[in-house]
Amino acid sequence: MLPNYLNNLRTLGFEDADFADGGSDQLVDAIVAWGDEQALAARVREHLDAGADHVAVQAYADDAGTSLAQLERLAPALREL
Repeated sequence: MLPNYLNNLRTLGFEDADFADGGSDQLVDAIVAWGDEQALAARVREHLDAGADHVAVQAYADDAGTSLAQLERLAPALREL
């Protein structure tokens, strides 16, 4: 992870131990939304409720086709927001 990202996360209370071995559970849960479509939509809703006027959503998968399919499954839940 780039130093500027680490420094920003440190200002949010994360420590060097949180960055070791792929990241602590607390760190991963803070920066990655995961779960089914409703859980992901709820996480986006949290950002909107906190004042965001837009939220970027990116799917992670081994290939672009799988990422696209994930976003297509998520789209109906996001439209309801």
